[in-house]
Amino acid sequence: MISPDQDRQPEDGFSLLLDDQMCFALYAASRAVTGLYRPMLEELGLTYPQYLVLLVLWDRDEASVKELGSALHLDYGTLTPLLKRLESNGLLRRQRRPDDERAVRITLTDEGSALRERARAIPAAIGDAMGLEPEEFERTRATLRRLTTNVTARTARA
Repeated sequence: MISPDQDRQPEDGFSLLLDDQMCFALYAASRAVTGLYRPMLEELGLTYPQYLVLLVLWDRDEASVKELGSALHLDYGTLTPLLKRLESNGLLRRQRRPDDERAVRITLTDEGSALRERARAIPAAIGDAMGLEPEEFERTRATLRRLTTNVTARTARA
């Protein structure tokens, strides 16, 4: 039987304590950061996932559902309701491509494009609220990107 003391200082450096789990640290940080966005996005009438969709579209003239899913790491079943809601709110248009009826082209409406200006201050406000210096913020983001790349590559091989 493993004693609680062995969990606190295991020989391999890894414990089974909740606060020592990488997955829990990432989960808790994600929830906390997403919570910072919530009041700012509510002022724009957006949810956090809707904001992510708009970020991709503000960067491109148009995107397919497949491209959005790839950029956001979301499957079709999750993305479609987001797109329908954004369309019903007048922020984007979904149109079947004339050359391929299976493909849906997503474009912003004028209202969706205009919302970009209202959202422009959000990234800086989030950075300030995190309490990180700009260099620390960038290092953390780079580490998280590397982590995502490494884990994605590893799970793709499995």
